[in-house]
Amino acid sequence: MADGAPAPPAVPGAPARDANDELSLVVPPAGTIARHLWRAATMRCPSCGSGGVLQHWFRLREACLRCGTSLDRRESDFYIGAIAMNLAMAEGLFAVGLVVVLVRTWPDVPWDALEIWAPVAMLATPVLLYPVTKLLWLALDLAFRPDARRR
Repeated sequence: MADGAPAPPAVPGAPARDANDELSLVVPPAGTIARHLWRAATMRCPSCGSGGVLQHWFRLREACLRCGTSLDRRESDFYIGAIAMNLAMAEGLFAVGLVVVLVRTWPDVPWDALEIWAPVAMLATPVLLYPVTKLLWLALDLAFRPDARRR
């Protein structure tokens, strides 16, 4: 429905369905989520843990070479979440780093060095985190929507 209300049931008396019914989300155990995230953080396949999932720094392989799990969800807007995660992690690391520098050097904060290195760090961090955040986003998706597409 256009107004966000659930669609009427196809069969009278049946429960109403909404647009999210087709997602077939499962809630995995916490250990499964943690395992998927750890594998992704170490730049390995979230499903089986094998390495070599990157073609190059900015591109994942189409599928895992060992287990065949599709690493490309083939959804035009899928990696928007990875981009948001990348931005949040880069900003978080910057904030933590800035606080550490301020606390360790107070009251003689090296403001001139910060003026140079802070923008450099803010430009480099998202690039360095790109494959990790892309794999982390994929790991969360695979944990909640297990991949049925295998080679």
